Amino acid sequence: MVPGVLFIDEVHMLDIECFTFLNRALESKLSPVVVLATNRGNSIIKGTDVVSPHGIPIDLLDRLLIIRTMGYTLEEIVKILTIRAKTESIKVNKDALAKLGSIGTNTSLRYCVQLLNPANIYAQTQGRTEITEDDVEEIADLFYDAKASAKLLLEQDENFMH
Repeated sequence: MVPGVLFIDEVHMLDIECFTFLNRALESKLSPVVVLATNRGNSIIKGTDVVSPHGIPIDLLDRLLIIRTMGYTLEEIVKILTIRAKTESIKVNKDALAKLGSIGTNTSLRYCVQLLNPANIYAQTQGRTEITEDDVEEIADLFYDAKASAKLLLEQDENFMH
């Protein structure tokens, strides 16, 4: 084990053996700072039939400092999109940024950031060097975010093999 920071995303996916190892590792002199991330409420601890907050065993949960995170505001999403577009040398007009920000508040930051590149490619195929609001609307109609995709799959369940 190397001292430092250990970041574990989707911690609810770990099984009981991993949590046992983590408990032991946290008691070591070289214990890293451990950041656990999850978006689950109560869930089953893998490898058991125990339901626990965040899918984390209670003995480990008692040792944690839990920090609640909040979703991004429209202004924050637009600022992040502006920085991302500048970093990727993508020109986006203000109306398109506002539309992307609006999409991001209804879906996720990840989804609206992922729309930047296809919108840029679409704008270029239309002979423009800057993404417009119409480009964003056209691309948003082509691609589904995770929630819309899951909803569509549920609605059309009978059309798929089981």
